[in-house]
Amino acid sequence: MMRMKFFFTFIISVLLFSSCSEYQKVLKSPNPELKYSKSIEYYEDGEYLKALPLFEELLPLYKGTEKGQKLYFYYAYTNYHIDDLYQAAYHFRSYASTYSLSEYAKEALFMSAYCNYLDAPGPSLDQTPTQLALEELQIFVNSYPESELVDSANTLVDILNKKLEIKEFQNAKQYYKIQKYQSAIVALNNMITKYPDTEFLEEIKLTVLNSYYYLATNSVESKKKQRFAEGIEAYYDFIDNFADGKSIEEAKLVYAKLIKEQEQFLTEK
Repeated sequence: MMRMKFFFTFIISVLLFSSCSEYQKVLKSPNPELKYSKSIEYYEDGEYLKALPLFEELLPLYKGTEKGQKLYFYYAYTNYHIDDLYQAAYHFRSYASTYSLSEYAKEALFMSAYCNYLDAPGPSLDQTPTQLALEELQIFVNSYPESELVDSANTLVDILNKKLEIKEFQNAKQYYKIQKYQSAIVALNNMITKYPDTEFLEEIKLTVLNSYYYLATNSVESKKKQRFAEGIEAYYDFIDNFADGKSIEEAKLVYAKLIKEQEQFLTEK
């Protein structure tokens, strides 16, 4: 049993060494046609890390040729497969621009946008890749409105827009958390204008109501009357939209406090 196990280990080691040895010979070969055929073979076998250095060596040699087009398209996909999404997006975009008449130009343009989509971070981080992906998806849809990939592109656009919506909501809520109530009201109302059908609408309107309460109670005397009135108006706006909402009881408590503080303020005047 031990001899059989040793035999199999020996055979695997020989095969691995043989494979590595063959690859080293390809790398060192002065024959570009050999390297070209082997790079395509490695790529199509899913051996992307072997194909990558060969593609990088061959691209300048075959630039402007039909083989060069194929190499560059495979090179962009190689970066995608090894999860270097930034480089993949760049090369897909470059391919679509350089070889705009190629049969693969449409796919390359979509893949550039898709790589940026995959590379886009969570809502709490900088959304520059998200914006870039949205721009590229729009270019794709405008350039290829009849493409079978348009539905996929539109789905990605919806997902990315939702991410931006969440980001904007988090930013607006942050003003409330740090007690910059006037800024919170402006940012939240701007969000309603920008995303009238947002899923956060009830929470936004409740936060606006709370912001008006704290803004009124902490204002200088000359501004309190107006801000109490604005807070009460914010309550009416809330119940017009969410009379049966999950936050109605909290809204009623805020309203009651507004009325009490307003009456106390007017009595003291």
